[in-house]
Order: sequence, then structure tokens, then C-alpha cells
Amino acid sequence: MHMEQGNWIYLDHAAATPLDDRVREAMAPFETELFFNPSAPYAPAWDVRRAFEAARAGLAHAIGAKPAEVVITAGATESINLAFTAADARAGYGADGEVPDGDKAEPAAVHVVTTAIEHAAVLSCAAAFPHALVKVNKHGLVDPRDVRIAIRSDTRLVSIGLANNEIGTIQPLRAISEVVRQVRQERLSAGDATPLFLHSDASQCAGQVDVNTSTLGVDMLTLNAAKIYGPKQVGLLWAARGVPLRPIVHGGGQERGLRSGTENVAGAVGFARALQMAVESRKDEAKRLSALRDSLQRRLLKEFPDAVVSGHKKHRLPGLLHISFPGLDAERLVYLLEAQGVYVGTGAACAANKATHSHVLEAIGLEPEVADGSLRLSLGRLSTEKNTAYAGDLIAREVQGEYERLERNQTLMGSSNFWDTEPKPPKGLW
Repeated sequence: MHMEQGNWIYLDHAAATPLDDRVREAMAPFETELFFNPSAPYAPAWDVRRAFEAARAGLAHAIGAKPAEVVITAGATESINLAFTAADARAGYGADGEVPDGDKAEPAAVHVVTTAIEHAAVLSCAAAFPHALVKVNKHGLVDPRDVRIAIRSDTRLVSIGLANNEIGTIQPLRAISEVVRQVRQERLSAGDATPLFLHSDASQCAGQVDVNTSTLGVDMLTLNAAKIYGPKQVGLLWAARGVPLRPIVHGGGQERGLRSGTENVAGAVGFARALQMAVESRKDEAKRLSALRDSLQRRLLKEFPDAVVSGHKKHRLPGLLHISFPGLDAERLVYLLEAQGVYVGTGAACAANKATHSHVLEAIGLEPEVADGSLRLSLGRLSTEKNTAYAGDLIAREVQGEYERLERNQTLMGSSNFWDTEPKPPKGLW
């Protein structure tokens, strides 16, 4: 990265990442001289089509998949919506994307399983079906046995994120995939052909956690270019051969009829370059980020031993620290830190402007007084040992200042002078 931070420090990589210069360079030709529609019939357009398919092949290779199994989407949210069509009893459309006449009837009732801490995109999709929300423990960890209990005879889809976007807990996805496999086997042994698929939103993971589809044991995987220094509004859905999907965007039949619309060639090329770099540097970068995060965590806990760190101690994203300062107002802290040039988050960026408590923190049982003082500090390529340490000093200073301010207010409100100076109501009001 060659991006200059100026006089600010960025600790919200989980919300968005800057476009890497190498990614921008790979994309540039397809935004200028190679602007042709990849479906056009002349030679320059064929070159663009080949570049687009090469990008698809690169994305597939990075996750251990086949190119024909990758659908390029306009971000992770669309990918998740497309994945959930596998739960629809009408799914199973042909490569041309056309709906067989017999499938136009309303789908049979089906059931899906997800967890109480998923991203809003997953929870919103699940809400369209009868569904079960699997609980998590205080560390945000899913017990595979609870997933098994939640699966019913009509369950067709299980969707569990590889790592939570607020507290960073990494789920035992391989063990969960084994549960799904066992249920499938039980159904087949009983003569039940009802399919069951496992989907995972791994948007926060590439570059920090292994996202190889074979290793994870999933049937579908969602990834997002915007989280790995690639372009925004570009994502993918990998779906194993045999997973039935139904189009949610209709039109010219691009992406095997599943995602119509002129292909975003520059976006796909940039995504492929970003994912390639993320996978190649993952081990070293994860080690570096883990060291920075642990140092920042030690610094803040030493100063504030009553602070609460959420997420699993061992199975957690290397670059994410979720820390709560009981009794404080996180939104106020965000503004105070911004004034000091430190940009931090309080949770999922898409929910940051809603006056509601985090459903993730409620699910792990964090008390409201603690949850209200929560910061999500997410490190990335813009993080260095020097600026992370300096940010830790600034955070500690502002948190200490807030505790001192609250203590002064409580002292003032408890004094008789405070009440003596309170304005009196006009005579005759009561």
C-alpha cells in the first residue's frame, strides 16, 4: 500500500479497506481503452471477455474451486441473497436461467438455520423463511451440536459465517459441515431426498483466515472485494456443482442466467488481483496483525482492567479487537477520537447509524451498560507498530477523560450546591 494517511489513523478495516495501488493498476485498462462490452461480437470485445473469464478463473483458483462454480456479484449482500435461493423449493433452473413451467407454482414450505450473530444480510434473508437462530456462547462461538438440534426434516439451508464481523470469533465450520454431511446421510438412508446445503459468509476472512472451499467443507461461500483492498460493490458466490440456484436479477442471461447485467470487468479483474494478494500474504499478515492487536489489547487493559474484551480468546480474527468500557458512551468516544484523528468503529458499519443495540452483543449476553461503551478496533495494511501504539495512547487518554468527566458530574449532582443552584419553577405553576 502506498496510501498516505496524513494526520489520521484508521482502525476500521472491518468496515472498508482502501483500494490497493496494484489493484487499481490492474483495473485501469478496463475503465479506459478496454471499455468494450464483453458480449459484443468484435475482436476487442473478445479480448475483454477473455480477461473477465481469466479473472473468474483467478478467483476460483484462490479458493480452491472451479471457474464454472463462481458467480460474480455486486457485493456480498447480493451473493448472500443468491445463496438463499438454494433453500427455495423452486430452485434448480437451467443454465439459460429460464423458469420451467412446472416450477412457477408457489414453493413448498422450507426451513433454514442460521445463528443469532450473523450479518444483517443473512438475517434478513433468513427472515423470508421459517427459520431457527442457533444461540452462541459468551464468546460468540457456535456449538455444532446446537446446529444439529436446529435442523428439521424440512431444513434445506444452513448459513453460518466463518467469522463474526463485530467480535471476530471464528466458527468451527469444518465441524459444522460434518454435522450437515451426517444429516444428509441420514436422510438418504431413510429414503428422503430433501437436500441440505451449507453456506458461509466469509467476507471478513480472506487475508486473515483460510478460505479454501475444500478445507471449510461448505457448499457455498460468499466473499467481498471491498474487505480485501479491492473495489467496492464486487463480490462472488461460489456454489458447488449440484447446488440449485434461482436468479434474483433477470435480464440478458449473464452469469449462467443467475445474475443478468453487463459484466463489471474492471471490478472482477480488481477482485481477482486483490484476492490473489490476500491469499498469498495471509500467513505473514495474520501474524503481523495478531501481534499488533495483542499489543493494543494489553495497552488498554493495563490502563482499564475493568474493560471487557469480546470474542473468543483463541479463535478470533487476527486484526480485530472488540473492547467495551463499562459506563461510557461509544458514540461519544467515536466523535472524540475522530477529533484526534483516530477513526474507529462501534460494530457493523451498515448498522452504525441506527439507534439500536447490537444484536451480536445481546446474543453473547453483554450487559447494556457494557455494550454501550463498545469499540471495534480493526487493524489492516494501514496499521503499523508506530501508529497503532499512538492510537492506543489517544484512546486511553479519551477514555480516561470520559471517566473523569462522569465522576465530576456525579460528584456535582450529589452536592447540595448543585440542587441549590437549579432553576426554580415560576410561582403558581403548581
